[in-house]
Amino acid sequence: MKNIKMGWWLVLLVPAGLWFMADTLWVQPFRYFPFREVFIQFTGVVAMAVMSVGMVLATRPRWLEARLNGLDKMYRLHKWLGITALVVSVVHWWMSKGTKWMVDWGWLERPARRGPRGGGEGAAQAVVTLEQWLNTQRHLAESMGEWAFYGAVVLMVLALVKWFPYRLFAKTHRLLAVAYLVLAFHTVVLLKYAYWSQPVGWLMAVLTAAGVVAALMVLLGRVGAGRKVSGEILEVHRLPALRVVRTTLRLASGWPGHEAGQFAFVTTHRAEGAHPYTIASQWDPATREITFITKALGDYTATLPQALQPGMPATVEGPYGCFTFNDDAPRQIWVGGGIGITPFVARLKEMAQERAQGAHAPEVDLFHTTTELDPEALALLEADAAAAGVHLHVLVDARDGRLTGERLRAAVPEWRTASVWFCGPAGFGTALRTDLLAQGLPAGRFHQELFAMR
Repeated sequence: MKNIKMGWWLVLLVPAGLWFMADTLWVQPFRYFPFREVFIQFTGVVAMAVMSVGMVLATRPRWLEARLNGLDKMYRLHKWLGITALVVSVVHWWMSKGTKWMVDWGWLERPARRGPRGGGEGAAQAVVTLEQWLNTQRHLAESMGEWAFYGAVVLMVLALVKWFPYRLFAKTHRLLAVAYLVLAFHTVVLLKYAYWSQPVGWLMAVLTAAGVVAALMVLLGRVGAGRKVSGEILEVHRLPALRVVRTTLRLASGWPGHEAGQFAFVTTHRAEGAHPYTIASQWDPATREITFITKALGDYTATLPQALQPGMPATVEGPYGCFTFNDDAPRQIWVGGGIGITPFVARLKEMAQERAQGAHAPEVDLFHTTTELDPEALALLEADAAAAGVHLHVLVDARDGRLTGERLRAAVPEWRTASVWFCGPAGFGTALRTDLLAQGLPAGRFHQELFAMR
């Protein structure tokens, strides 16, 4: 979380700081309309900078993933930037539109205009400079930007509404790329012309250009195109009691391999699109098989036990994520809540293979907390843990109560020397992290998968 917090502040403060090098909000003499003019420029710069970075993150850039500690963290930053852009854009819109309404209502008196604007008498003059041409486009840019703003607000709100179906979210969220392209035109035309020759203008030029490229990639379906591999479903194993399905695919050549704990986007039905699933198997290039364990948590995943059949084609994009159990701690504590057990299953299989080859591994305690218990699934987990030499602790909520930091510390007295790897419900992870850090666990020793893609 530290990296994405730093990233958020960086994206917010750098354009704001460069703007203050070029202009000021403290106009002299201080009057509402001169202040409004510079404030609109300020909020426009910040909002567009934030949206541009968010658009670039939507393309899942590989070079940023490791720096942000995984695609899950990158998407969390993308979400934060989207909310920030929404808030700043609303303020920007209100200063522009609301002021006009207040003038119409008689609350404000508009000052006399100092010369013609684009679209007025000045538009009839010969266009001899870029600045003059941009002035002729002001009315169009304002109108298009206003409607793009309305569309973007609706799409951003839908993205934040959890009950909005994922398949519709995935389709409608792409329309933000269209809104972004319109807002890029809005920005280029309406940004104060003097800024373009200053650092704030150079930054906006780079960010806007990058955002335009990213938006076109989204609209043309090129996101992750170089990381997609076709495959075929080999086996579908259903565990009805847990509402879980385990699916094994054989991938075509081109898959680069993956580490335990990573995930991929899987497409089995084109109309539904790609869904992110954690990988539950180690990679063997000889067999090229990959396994996913999926639980019915939404409208689409609930249909998978019936919809998936051996022989069906599929497309797998990835791998993504940095939840890969790589650290120098002599001991590790794993906590898998519900379907969050999946990345640990993959690591168990990997450790069993390493153990058979005589490789050294840290001592591991695996806590699996669940509301439902299936004898078949439990037997498989126990066998994997035994083969990997991992201490398994299974807690069924109704039978054993909930896992707390106090219970974890009592079960593993050497917890202070361990790193903790958590995958499960976000609230559970936050409570566990808060407790352990309060008791002295260094923040860098707690690893949490933020597997919410919206």
